[in-house]
Amino acid sequence: MYNILICDDERDIVSALRIYLKGEDYNIFEAYSGAEALEILRSEKIHCVLMDIMMPGVDGIAALAELRSFTNVPVIFLTAKSEDVDKIVGLNLGADDYITKPFNPIELIARIKSHIRRYVMLGSLAESPDTIRIGGIEICGADRSATVDGEPIKLTAKEFEILYFLMSNAGAVYSPAEIYRKVWGNVPIGVDNAIAVHIRHLREKIEINPAEPRYLKVAWGRGYKFDKGAE
Repeated sequence: MYNILICDDERDIVSALRIYLKGEDYNIFEAYSGAEALEILRSEKIHCVLMDIMMPGVDGIAALAELRSFTNVPVIFLTAKSEDVDKIVGLNLGADDYITKPFNPIELIARIKSHIRRYVMLGSLAESPDTIRIGGIEICGADRSATVDGEPIKLTAKEFEILYFLMSNAGAVYSPAEIYRKVWGNVPIGVDNAIAVHIRHLREKIEINPAEPRYLKVAWGRGYKFDKGAE
């Protein structure tokens, strides 16, 4: 069963879409702001996103710009506006399609099926490669190995999982709680120090100068990221 994320601040629209899509045997996730959508995308395997453009707070354009830093999931914009500028901006940022409200449910479902089919066949393979190389760091999920400039390094199980997770989502910033939830699978309570210790140990193993990291960067007040520009 494929997972669809519907994000719109108008609950009636979300409800209507849920009814249409449940009939197609999709599993539905609901969000009512861009911020809620990003949280779901970071914690769930989503196969297609239906995203309203005009929302308070984090709107569809801003949410799209952020989510493209960590996933290539298909995004279809739902917009009540007819101005081409929003559509062009959205598509330039990485939206896959758009449909204008009021929409034809049959047409929308056909587009969803098309994008999911292409994503499952091609997109998801690029999203989660078994071997990831960024700069001088290479990590392999199959044999749980990692190298720095061609030299193997020894990582603990959790160090490996943290590094693999951050490299798989290079450029995206994750809070200590988000990292803990992804790697440990538990509810994070007071985990900031534990994650900081693991990050420090990883820096000692992969950075030339751990005090001035090239790869594992901190975003003050937000969390950590693996710098995707570290080539």
